[in-house]
Formats: sequence, C-alpha cells, structure tokens
Amino acid sequence: MTTLQRLRVATDVGGTFTDVVSLNIGAGGEQVIRTAKSNTTPPDFERGVLEVLAKSGLDIPAISSMAHGTTVVINAITERKGVKTGLITTQGFRDVLEIARGNRPDFFNLRYAKPTPFVPRYLRREVAGRMSYRGEERELLDRSSLALILEDFCREGVEAIAICLLHSYANDAHEKSVYEDVKKLWPDVSVVASHQITREWREYERSSTTVLSAYVQPIAERYLSRLEDQLAGKGFDGSFYVMQSNGGVDHVDQVKEIPITMVESGPASGMLAAARLGRQIDHPNVLALDIGGTTAKCSLIEGGEVKIVSDYWIERTKSNAGYPVMVPVVDIVEIGNGGGSIAWVDHFGKLRVGPHSAGANPGPVSYGLGGTEVTTTDANLALGRINPTYFCDGEVTADMIAVKDQIKDLGVKLDMEIPDVARGIIRIANNNMVNALKLVSVNRGYDPRDFTLVAFGGGGGLHAVALATELGVPKVVIPQAAAVFSAWGMIMSDLRRDYFVTRLIQITDGVVGKLSNLLESVESRAIDQYQSEGIELESLGFLRFAKMRYQNQEHAVEVPLCSMIEEDDVSVLVDMFHRQYEREYTYRLDTPVQIVGVHVVVSAELEQMTITESRANGDPLKRARKGSRKVDFALDGSHETEIYDGGRLQSGMSFMGPAVIEDSGSTTLVHPNNRVEIDRYRNIHISLIST
Repeated sequence: MTTLQRLRVATDVGGTFTDVVSLNIGAGGEQVIRTAKSNTTPPDFERGVLEVLAKSGLDIPAISSMAHGTTVVINAITERKGVKTGLITTQGFRDVLEIARGNRPDFFNLRYAKPTPFVPRYLRREVAGRMSYRGEERELLDRSSLALILEDFCREGVEAIAICLLHSYANDAHEKSVYEDVKKLWPDVSVVASHQITREWREYERSSTTVLSAYVQPIAERYLSRLEDQLAGKGFDGSFYVMQSNGGVDHVDQVKEIPITMVESGPASGMLAAARLGRQIDHPNVLALDIGGTTAKCSLIEGGEVKIVSDYWIERTKSNAGYPVMVPVVDIVEIGNGGGSIAWVDHFGKLRVGPHSAGANPGPVSYGLGGTEVTTTDANLALGRINPTYFCDGEVTADMIAVKDQIKDLGVKLDMEIPDVARGIIRIANNNMVNALKLVSVNRGYDPRDFTLVAFGGGGGLHAVALATELGVPKVVIPQAAAVFSAWGMIMSDLRRDYFVTRLIQITDGVVGKLSNLLESVESRAIDQYQSEGIELESLGFLRFAKMRYQNQEHAVEVPLCSMIEEDDVSVLVDMFHRQYEREYTYRLDTPVQIVGVHVVVSAELEQMTITESRANGDPLKRARKGSRKVDFALDGSHETEIYDGGRLQSGMSFMGPAVIEDSGSTTLVHPNNRVEIDRYRNIHISLIST
C-alpha cells in the first residue's frame, strides 16, 4: 500500500457555514480528497475551524500546508466591532475622511448624509510637512508634535493608529519617518501606514483604506494568532497561508500586518476556482455565481482570467456611498440574498427577501433551533425542491410543520396561500440575483448569452437554471463538491501579490524607457520581498498591466503589457486601450492618451492540485435514482420529478429534466426540458433546451 505523504487543507469560514477541503497526495501521485461542512461559530470563529477539521477526520499533525479564508475582517467592519482608531495625516488634511467624495448615490434625497467616518474628528491629528505629487519635498517634516499626539491618543483609549500623509504613494520618506517614531514612542500600539498597503493616488481612498486596515488589525491579528496557537496545540507545524481578496494566498505573518487584504478572501477563492474550472472544461468565458447562506456573489470571467480591481467599496448601496478600500480585489458584486435570507413584508404590504439573514443560529425555520422568520431555504423546502429528510447533508430532519406554519402567517399579511408565498420568495430572490449578474455583464457591455454560468455554494444549484433562463445563458455548470467550492479555490491558489503604482507618463517619445524603468523598479521590489522570505526567483511568475486613460479624464482602464516593451508596441498598446475603453464605456475619443500607472502581479506557484478525471464504474443510470416526488418549479409549473443521488452519477451519464440531484451539502434543480450531462470530472452540465 502506497504511503500518503502530503496533506494539504483549505478552510473557508462563511457567514453561515465553515467548509474544509483536504487533498492527500501519495508518493505515487494518487489523490485522496475529503470535504466537510459545519456551522460557523461567531464570535469564536476558530472554534468552527477546529470543529470542521475534527468532523472531516483529518490528522492535524500530518497537514503539510493549510490555506484559510475568513469573513472576520469584513464582519468586524460591517458590524463596527473593530478597535478605537486614531489618524495622523498631513497638516490641512484632517477632514479628508469627512469631505469624502461627491458621489451621492441617493442624488435627490435632500436629507442625504455622508457615511460616518470610522475615525471621529477629535482622533484625527496633523503633522506639518509636504511632498508634491512628483515625490519632491516641498516642506520639511516636523515631528515635534508626535509625542503630544500619542499621549492624547493613549488617554482616549486608542488601540490602533493609521498614518496617511499626502502623496506618500510618490515618496514615502515622511510617512516612514512618522511610522518609525510612533513605533519607538509607543511600541505596544498597532500602527498601519498607507505606503504598506497601496502606492496609488487619491487621498480620500488611501486614507479610508489605511483607517479601515488599522481599525481591524488588532482583531485580525488576535484571531489568526488564536487559530495558529490552537492548531499548534493539536500538532500542526506546516505552512499556514491566508486567502487574500486578489485570488492568491499569502503567509499568515504578512497578512497580520495588513489584514485589509483579506476583506473578501472567501468569495475571491470561489471566483478563482470557477476560472480554473472554465479553462479545464473549455468554457473560458464564465459568469461565476456563489450562493451561500448569507449572500450571493457573482463575477464575470473572460478568457479564463479573473479581473482584479483596486476600487472596491464596502457598504455601497443605492442610498449609501459606502467606504472605499484601495486593495486588489477580485471584481465581485455581492448582494444580501442567500439560503438564509429572510422574507418579510414592508410597510407598503409588499413581499421582500433579504438582505438580513437568519445565519447559522437560529438559522432558517426548518433548522428547528427556534428561528421564526421564513427564509429562502424554507421556501425551497415548501416547494419540494429540497428533501426534508436529507437536509444539511442528512444531519437534520427539516421541521416542515414549523415551515408551513410560518409561511402561512406570512401569507396572512399578503392575503396569499402557502405555495404562492413560497413561489414569490423564490422569484424575488431570483430577481435580485439576476440584477446582480446583469451588473457584471450587461452593464459592462457583455452579452450573457456568450457565457457559461458556473454556480456553486450551498444554494447555487437550486437557482442557477432559473437565472440562466432569464439571462439567456445557454449552459449551466455545477462543479463537483459545489457546496465547498470556494475552499477548493484556496487549495488551487498561488502565493500572489499585486503591486499598483501611480506614475503619470505621456504617450510621447521616450515613453518606452520610462515605462520599462517603472516596471523594473516595481518588479525589483517584489523580488526582494519574495527572496527575503526564501522564495527563489525561478519560481516567480509575472503579469504586467498599464493603467491608461484619455488625458486628464477621471477613469482609467487596464491594458495587458508584453514582458518586453518596444517602440513598435506603443501604437498597439494605444489601440488596445481604445478598444478596452469603448467596451467598458461604449465610446472612444480622438484625444491624447496617458499612462497613469502600472499593475504588476507577482506570483509564486505552490504545489498545485491537478484535478484528475473520474472513470465511470459501469453502473447504469438507474443505480443513481432515489425515487421521485412532486416539485414546484414556479414559472415552469409543478411536476412529478426524478430524484438522483449526486454521489452515484458517473462520467458520461445523461438524462432530461425535470430532475433533482441531491449531493452532499447542495441540491441541483433541473427544470423541464433541460438536458443533463456528467463530464469526465463529474461536473454537472445542464443545457437549457427550450420547448
């Protein structure tokens, strides 16, 4: 018997569930894969991680590496559970956080108020000194007031300090000096400086990012340290990585210093996995949809590559401008609609779904834990889409009496019967998700009919076909182990860092030299950083992009660069910019073009997981049938429906809908006249065939 030698693990802490995927690689290359799911345990999230590891039966001392994704940062921000934070900035810029931007989303609301800054004015202090946007020192730095500022902060109970000086993206000398002085004068306080996070312009965005990172830094550090200690207590001494928002992992020590980089760590890994799956099954253009217990996240993937942006906003809605976070994040639209989203009746007597969620405790009514508010999951149960006796991976028998009673009570408010209320909940939830998918596709000049919908998460398979039908998407793919697909993405991730640098460069003679010098300096800094961590140059991969705009315009788009820039490439680069700009904004201009900066991705490949093909064992399709039941497909009517065991479906099998596929942790709904095929990796392909 071959000895199993390398055990890689990924854990993903979501708002409702904590997932684990493990890959055990034998000496001969054979793979043993395990997955498990358990309830998330706020506020002690590390307890849920240890519980899901125990549930999966993993030998913790045998784990060679672990990748971890968590919602602890975004939760601390949205729930306002960070620490008391002070801000030190350049003289005259104390109120940047208050002034913010003029982007009033609720434009005609005369009572509109800007979002409240995370640092109140009395904890925002100034130091004299000034850098220009070119990085030239215009005024000497005066650090004489720092001691008094820190004394005041200490008296006020400040636990973290954010430092953001004007134009430190161009020259960080002043900011570094202030940072070093603060560390000397007050060694125990948490300190974050903007140059550690971003080298891009825009003072409000940089200030907001620095403040938010300082606000959560002690929380994230304590959480990650507790998790490290508890894992070590169980015998873990392997490499510990944390999933970042850019779709890559980084060492836990690096992330502790700048935790804001994991603001969307879990969702990012799911989109990365969807991109990789799309390339593997020859569908590189993908609409990725992750429906979890609390939220639904979606992203557009073109040519097999996820899009990374650095203008992410937290809490941005139709009535709230939100807070900018200038870190590299996979381009995701997220809405408060998931399996636990609560259905409610507003003061106009209209049915609404979300954004509030029942979470893991008490959870949906069907959990039987005291929940009294009907959720999307309860509606799916009432319509026969989910098997009440094979609920939560068969660990729970759904409380259908409570579900029907609570839906009936909701129906009294709406003057509707139970089936109509349940259908209404599903249709409203689906409409919310369709609008999110349109934001990443139609609103950006892409036709959904040119894409494949890859749906995952516990609720992805339940809603995917209805969403694809509405958008005209011809095919839906439900990945194997869809319920823990984001954790799959973490195992597949490289060690990755994104470097954004602002530098204005005109498209004139000499542009190639200036651009090459800028790229060389960025890459040199990245190489030094990686090599200081013991990573060899030969293992590094580089992707380069130029951020370009029409001269003096506000908006810029990214254009990929060749590894070596030649003079002949400039016209091609400009033409690519025109095409990319026109796709995003629907027009192009006969106007000079500027380069405003570069984006360099430097990754180091970790030991990669190769998804092996699954060989059919010769069982006939009837072996996978579990029986049938009446299922309500809402707009497609109610039908007697074949039920299949997803674990028994083999490569090459095919059948027609209506059908329900029950798998560990997820259910897939196949509407009438859809065709199902199981590919060589045991992914479910659903072709939408009209009647």
